[in-house]
Amino acid sequence: MAVKFNADEIASVIQQEIQQFDDKIDVREVGTVLEVGDGIARVHGLRGVAAGEMVEFPGGVQGLAFNLEENSVGVIILGDYLKIKEGDQVKAMGQLLSVPVGDAVIGRVIDPLGNPLDGKGPVISSERFPVERIAAGVAERHPVHEPMQTGLKAVDAMTPIGRGQRELIIGDRKTGKTAVAIDAIVNQRGKNVKCFYVAIGQKDSSVAGVVSKLQEMGAMEYTTVIVSGASSPAPLQYVAPYAGTAMAEYFAFKGGHCLVVYDDLSKQAAAYRELSLLMRRPPGREAFPGDVFYCHSRLLERSVKLSKELGGGSITALPIIETLEGEVSAYIPTNVISITDGQIYLQPDLFFAGVRPAMNAGISVSRVGGAAQVKAMKNVSGSLRLDLASFRELEAFAQLGTDLDPATQQRLDRGYRMVELLKQNQYVPLEVADQIMVIYAGTKGFLDKTPIADVRRWESEFLAFMHNSKADVVQLLEANLNNGAAMKDEANEVTKAVRGSIEEFARRFQKTAT
Repeated sequence: MAVKFNADEIASVIQQEIQQFDDKIDVREVGTVLEVGDGIARVHGLRGVAAGEMVEFPGGVQGLAFNLEENSVGVIILGDYLKIKEGDQVKAMGQLLSVPVGDAVIGRVIDPLGNPLDGKGPVISSERFPVERIAAGVAERHPVHEPMQTGLKAVDAMTPIGRGQRELIIGDRKTGKTAVAIDAIVNQRGKNVKCFYVAIGQKDSSVAGVVSKLQEMGAMEYTTVIVSGASSPAPLQYVAPYAGTAMAEYFAFKGGHCLVVYDDLSKQAAAYRELSLLMRRPPGREAFPGDVFYCHSRLLERSVKLSKELGGGSITALPIIETLEGEVSAYIPTNVISITDGQIYLQPDLFFAGVRPAMNAGISVSRVGGAAQVKAMKNVSGSLRLDLASFRELEAFAQLGTDLDPATQQRLDRGYRMVELLKQNQYVPLEVADQIMVIYAGTKGFLDKTPIADVRRWESEFLAFMHNSKADVVQLLEANLNNGAAMKDEANEVTKAVRGSIEEFARRFQKTAT
């Protein structure tokens, strides 16, 4: 039986196929893996690839074009390089490395590529920001003028930090560097600041402890933790701080305020050194490549206080650097000190003596924070840093056993009490008004007759007294934090109210002590 074909049907099918025909040709370059190992691959054939461009290996593993050489391209592998073998095809993706940004990343624990590590499902975001971005220029910036309170008396009084500042936290291992940064994050609760904690080369157990503490303190509601742990490949440790900054930039460009902690950049520099040496880049001082300074400067220059025309947003950076045996003059510490706007130097001797935070008042400095400090705090802490630095010298002199005149002995006694007063337990940041009242009491001599062992108890009972019995005085001080006469001019109503409250409490405390 002959099969009859309907000409109209055949014509419609052909017409439909023509309409659906996709004539797009994939013209992406394809190369071949020459060798692979230690987190890097050498690829032949990608002649048109750009520096920093993404490439894709079989199995979806991504890489980043790092070295552009005459006959090959050095690629750093952002994933499991054990899945890649010699002879594999590599595709140029025609795009730069980017990460998901926006509210979707807040409250999450993720890796530097935006993949979830907290078991809460994928990070679904409609927007992505490039990991590398040119920092804002001079015309796009505004001088730092808003305070970024850390809640730590020693830091906010002596090395104040402003929104848009880069303040280095530097010291030997186990001197409380991370503790200072975490306290700063905890203190942002209710202040409309998004926080980003970038853990580079840290033990996973340490990062888990930080995350659980942030959850306990209610800080994970506004914090993102970007983890590239000690077991992560060097390329991810290198990329992590840039990824964290890109996530912060999204909010800053919308007029928001962000705090980014890089914990720590010395491990990122070591990862960069590892990659550079594997790529046969010439080593320089301490085997670091010559551009390690540029590696950190292009990162930290992205921390900014934007101009009013661009929304006035800010990114405040707290980079952490670990020193060996207090060697501040090593290559990476000196590089980062020269890039940042000041440093908080944590001294092992002070830490082990129980002074925490173990800040060395003589070496620690903030180059722009004074402009961002509230006036009342500036009035009470004006000479505090110099007084403490001179106290340390006096203390060393007194250890020689020489007889001291009464005035010197009095300075020494007050110095001991101020050191005790500036001690602060972790995870208990103080509001700025509380800090001002406590420091005012110490610098004006209200604790001179209090035994050193009772100073911490005096402080806690005094703050409880002020909030319970003198809440109106605390509110008056909070309303006049930027009053130039507050806590300076003895005739000022704020100063008189606070001073009267301290005198009243001091009499009560003395009675209970006796």
